[in-house]
Amino acid sequence: MAQVFHPSMNTFSKATIFGALFVLVALAFLADRIERSPYVTEVDVFREQPVPFSHEHHVSGLGIDCRYCHTTVETSAFAGLPATEICMSCHSQIWKDSPMLEPVRESFRSGRPLRWTRVHDLPDFVYFNHSIHIKKGIGCESCHGRVDKMPLMRRAASLQMAWCIDCHEKPAGAIREVSEVFHFGPESRPKSHDEALRLMKDHGVQTEQLLDCWTCHR
Repeated sequence: MAQVFHPSMNTFSKATIFGALFVLVALAFLADRIERSPYVTEVDVFREQPVPFSHEHHVSGLGIDCRYCHTTVETSAFAGLPATEICMSCHSQIWKDSPMLEPVRESFRSGRPLRWTRVHDLPDFVYFNHSIHIKKGIGCESCHGRVDKMPLMRRAASLQMAWCIDCHEKPAGAIREVSEVFHFGPESRPKSHDEALRLMKDHGVQTEQLLDCWTCHR
């Protein structure tokens, strides 16, 4: 019986199979890069706000504590967005005629709250509680980054599941004294790994519980 395919087809078939595997690996790598890119995670992407609020000015410059604006951060799952009345407690006297703050004054006059754009917004199927993290000594900086150096608010971390799990597996890298939770910079963190382990014990942080699915998915 005559040979149907030329012997060179053996080489062509092997090359095609190898090429297909290479393409699949390349596509998987590309999909992973896209999934971790700022386009998806919005890391370092500035969101438009009704007022260009500067955390750097208010936190680092004026020394205002996070809890002054985020009033429920210690007591509930949601940290809370600042009410117009909080803004006007200062800006009825300071920069009270600034055109940039007109949306704040209009909100105060009309009683309609400012529509702040959430920068850190988790999916509905994820449970996150600010108050328990604070009670366990997890600083604002651990999730939100150096807010005291942000002229405009942006995400410092992806907030993806892998990022959360990494912290839950090794919480010693994020923990600190409860009194330092609302402070920023290296001076507010433990001075050594042994000190971080001691804080984990003092705060009752148990990694085996942190890795249960129900911790974040309820």
